[in-house]
Amino acid sequence: MIIFGVESSCDDTCAAVLDVTAENGRMAFRLLSNIVSSQTEIHARYGGVVPEIASRAHGEAISAICDEAIETAGIKYTDIDAVAVTFAPGLIGSLLVGVSFAKALASSLGVPLIPVNHIEAHASATYLEYPGLPDSFLALIVSGGHTSLYRVEDSVFTEIGGTRDDAAGEAFDKVGRVMGLPYPGGAAMDKLAARGFLREDYKKIKFPPPATTDGTLEPSFSGLTTAAITPLHNLTQKAGLESGALLPEETKEDVAAAFTAVTVGGICDKLREAVEQTGIRTVVMAGGVAANSHLRLAAGKTCESLGVTFCTPSLKLCADNGAMTAAAGAKLMKFGCFADSTLNAYASDEAAAEYTEKLRGSGDLH
Repeated sequence: MIIFGVESSCDDTCAAVLDVTAENGRMAFRLLSNIVSSQTEIHARYGGVVPEIASRAHGEAISAICDEAIETAGIKYTDIDAVAVTFAPGLIGSLLVGVSFAKALASSLGVPLIPVNHIEAHASATYLEYPGLPDSFLALIVSGGHTSLYRVEDSVFTEIGGTRDDAAGEAFDKVGRVMGLPYPGGAAMDKLAARGFLREDYKKIKFPPPATTDGTLEPSFSGLTTAAITPLHNLTQKAGLESGALLPEETKEDVAAAFTAVTVGGICDKLREAVEQTGIRTVVMAGGVAANSHLRLAAGKTCESLGVTFCTPSLKLCADNGAMTAAAGAKLMKFGCFADSTLNAYASDEAAAEYTEKLRGSGDLH
């Protein structure tokens, strides 16, 4: 079965072709193509994603990206058996481009249309590289807009904890921007922190931990972000940044290392609590921030200390891509989760959950 995946929730226009077969009673995936058109260069000049510009860029790119995915896979559009598309959550204008294209494609081909939640798609990327992944697992989604924990049972995601304010990726980007790092700040922070960890000076910088102590699985990053930004402003003034001077490179490295250490530590604290509370023995970590080298190492060690299996996609599948959407679509198709021409795009998690619940209530999901 050939599933075509379309993803356009933020600033990457993505399309992928996934060949799905059955092996020993389980789904087997063979990725035939995975094409991503990044808008990073466009938005870098603004220091972040501009929604209107992003949606227009999607509109300009999507047809060519989908054609490239088909050509790279060595198939024809008429070989497609189903179309999966991210419908929520994300930037509404960006989502509408992908949803509109996918609806038209599925209708013209007379094939099923599968609505995919972006968060669930990130976790589903793991299926592509871990064929033995069980149907039940604990998912930690860490991205620019989410830092959340989910209990997953047969492709049904139930949130058991999430950030009360900023997401980890948002926090990294905000601090990176204040330090004058190029967009996206998270990737630059990762490299700076690696150099900062080679020295002991970063330990002198104290930031408040994001892990709350009220027994919930709800971290809070806004206080941490503010605590980092305020002294950074002071440091830049002392360094004469207002007259064009730059912060010393070692200062940037120390701040990045200190901020990364406390952020990663807070996330792993909540991960540990979630494993202990649920008793689930397999953990999946996914999302754009799952590419952070320090978080990958720390989360892996946390799971190892708890004696649970740790799975995380390779770096190329952590960022937004069509392959993860197609993989999620394959799992949902198994339960008959299909949309019709009335499918709309939704910006919020709540609206996405409400739509999915309606499908479940109608019997279309199970």
